[in-house]
Amino acid sequence: MTGDSSQSPPEPDRRALIAFSWFWVGLPLAYGLYELVRKATQLFTG
Repeated sequence: MTGDSSQSPPEPDRRALIAFSWFWVGLPLAYGLYELVRKATQLFTG
């Protein structure tokens, strides 16, 4: 019993997809937070 037949194929490089996904979600979130702070500042300062 020396053979290991459970070798899995190498996984594809998904770093670009992960970075794009974070960008896709993070950009609108950052813009929303920016607008929230801007509107809250206007609300409390007049």
